[in-house]
Amino acid sequence: MSVRLLEEMSTPALDALDRARTVVVLTVSPLEEHGPHLPVGVDAIAARYFAETLGERLTAARPGWTALLAPTLHLGSFTFDAVGTVSVRQRVVRDALVDYGGSLARAGFRYIFIANGHGGPGHLTALEEASAIVSRRHRVTMASFSGHLAWQFLRGRYLEKIATALGRPLSDDERQAFADDAHGGWWETSLMLLLRPDLVDPSYRTLPPARYSLAERAVPNFPLRNGGQGYVGHPALADAGFAKAAAEVLMAETMDLVDGLLDGRIRPTEGRSPFFVIPFFRTDFWPIALTATIGLAIGAVTYLALRSRVASVSGHPRSKPDSWHSLP
Repeated sequence: MSVRLLEEMSTPALDALDRARTVVVLTVSPLEEHGPHLPVGVDAIAARYFAETLGERLTAARPGWTALLAPTLHLGSFTFDAVGTVSVRQRVVRDALVDYGGSLARAGFRYIFIANGHGGPGHLTALEEASAIVSRRHRVTMASFSGHLAWQFLRGRYLEKIATALGRPLSDDERQAFADDAHGGWWETSLMLLLRPDLVDPSYRTLPPARYSLAERAVPNFPLRNGGQGYVGHPALADAGFAKAAAEVLMAETMDLVDGLLDGRIRPTEGRSPFFVIPFFRTDFWPIALTATIGLAIGAVTYLALRSRVASVSGHPRSKPDSWHSLP
């Protein structure tokens, strides 16, 4: 088979793979709450589906190539905190991927792609940071396209293509519902109905819409506050047919990026999310900001102390001549 599982292969079998025609896929997504109707493994299940589909399509389009699927890493940051969520520090996510990618690169593998189903901005940035570090250090191609794809998808950039795949236009109400969607709503509930309907609680049909403004979304754990049930969007609209159409569009967009990268037509930087260039979302932002703040504070205290000391020293001689003038 041209799609292989890394954990099932021996070292000699792995070493025999043609490095120039082997793509390794790392699946990375957290365990996270997704409302009262979906399992905590939604992101990982979705990511694994896209990893397997990527492997199948890539090897079908490129005879003689091998897709090597690594075991799913249940790691993720920027998650909603609830029972079942396992949140990992952003630095840990980045460093784990740097180590995984570095190990594969040292073994000679030249193409490493990350499959991910979690949309936390800091998480997406950590995956892109790790890819950039491994690519630079080892002179290989490691890339994470999920941030770019998620941004385009959730901004509605693919809606016309999804409508075409569905075979019908989307109504204004559906377009607005899609704009409200973010977590455990229409899209993710639909996808789970397609992939694992046995894990979807039937209560999704009666769940009311959960709409939040951008300001509310900036509040940590916002879908669980003030009576929220941990989802954002319209799960009651969920439909496996919608998921099939949307997934087809996402896979087509993914393959365009992967083919472009393998053929040398694009660079990994062209498939990054906009979060990558925002300092706030970078892994080292807060440590650097804290260090800089402490440094400025120490500098200010030192400056004031020195200034006070200079003032006291320079002030003493001025008082001395006055005392001499008072002498007879």
